[in-house]
Amino acid sequence: MRLLPYLAAFLIAAPALAQTAAPPVAPAAPVKADPAFTERVNQLPGLLSGKVSYDEYFTPAFKAAVPREKFDPIIAQFKAAGVGGVEKIDQVTPWQATVQIGLNEAVATLKIAVDPAPPHQVTGLLITGSALRDTGKTPATATEAMAELKTLRGSAGFAIARLGAGKPQLIQGYNADKPYAIGSAFKLVILSELVRETNAGTRKWDDLVTLDGTPLPGGGYTMKPKGTQVSLRELATQMISISDNSATDILLHTLGREKVEAMMPVLGIADPARNRPFLATLDMFKLKGVAGLADRYLALDEAGRRALLNGEMTGIPTILIDATSFTQKIPKLIDTFEWFESPSDLVRVMDWLRRNTEGPAGADARAVLSKNPGLPPEAKARWQWVGFKGGSEPGVINLTYLLEAKNGDWYVVTASWNDPAKEIEQGHFAALIAKAAELVPAP
Repeated sequence: MRLLPYLAAFLIAAPALAQTAAPPVAPAAPVKADPAFTERVNQLPGLLSGKVSYDEYFTPAFKAAVPREKFDPIIAQFKAAGVGGVEKIDQVTPWQATVQIGLNEAVATLKIAVDPAPPHQVTGLLITGSALRDTGKTPATATEAMAELKTLRGSAGFAIARLGAGKPQLIQGYNADKPYAIGSAFKLVILSELVRETNAGTRKWDDLVTLDGTPLPGGGYTMKPKGTQVSLRELATQMISISDNSATDILLHTLGREKVEAMMPVLGIADPARNRPFLATLDMFKLKGVAGLADRYLALDEAGRRALLNGEMTGIPTILIDATSFTQKIPKLIDTFEWFESPSDLVRVMDWLRRNTEGPAGADARAVLSKNPGLPPEAKARWQWVGFKGGSEPGVINLTYLLEAKNGDWYVVTASWNDPAKEIEQGHFAALIAKAAELVPAP
């Protein structure tokens, strides 16, 4: 997860990097970029290395959703990775393209959209994947890619599994049954409850939710006026594809905390009690960022914690949240306040989603899960279908892929890395796991 709305492993879709709309299908004839668009693309490496003005580069709407202080940590991650130049542009329209940016050890893939009206500022930016450079040390198999995880400081674990009619079959794993903090991958549980309810006919994907003015964490709905209506489909899409925390909390409260909690054993999560009460993202921010609140919460039993969440904590203003640990990228309470699932848990979650979205009735859910594949185009092309969710905060990263091969076989690749003492190298980790996802099945 991006524990704050702007915080992300920069090689997965960052919630701060908003996308205004899905790019249209490219026509058969080559598309020529408008010169103003090309100029913005050429400025992109400078933006990502902190040399181009954020204020001049983005539209007011983008900056309203993504304030400067929320964008800077992403820039810091790019700078640490060593930003090179633009290596490839796949033009979709004169004002939209997929762009590859060179880094020291990898290539990042981004989608960018520019306003056709002067001054031609950027309206959307979405990081969709990365690929390791072939330096002679690039893993040749998924086994090689995952082997490095065993040497990481802190603790890391992974699972690669084949899915079928029965229980998932583990191909290989390491610490596969150990619970890890998983960040925004917890949002798969909320999606699963929505799938359960739409399958049961108690809700429809186009049902509308009316915003009631309840305070929200950062995201696309934070500043929307009371009375705004938004569909469950849109909320789920934003929650999964760009990890929008405001959409997440709206969905959690609409579906009901207790119903989402009840899904955990259904999904096969081995220790659901560790995630009860099931925290909203704003709950998490308050517990980590409001002085004294964490100690009070921990001193209570589950019933007391639930009463605190539903009572006093709802009235704590967001201005009291100290975000220093996030802005300075210092892990904070990741062993205590997070969402915890093992790699094996996440395999079972993805298998439940696969089995419960089969056929035409599952098309809506699969569209949500696959909108951001989390893989560079070359790796994605190997698969018939890719579903993805990942997440991070300082000291935490998870990447989880649901993969359908062109012969119809299904796999899950999932990996987590936690270090409560020091921020982790998210970019290299993300590139390794994406490489493993590209190379599955492992020999």
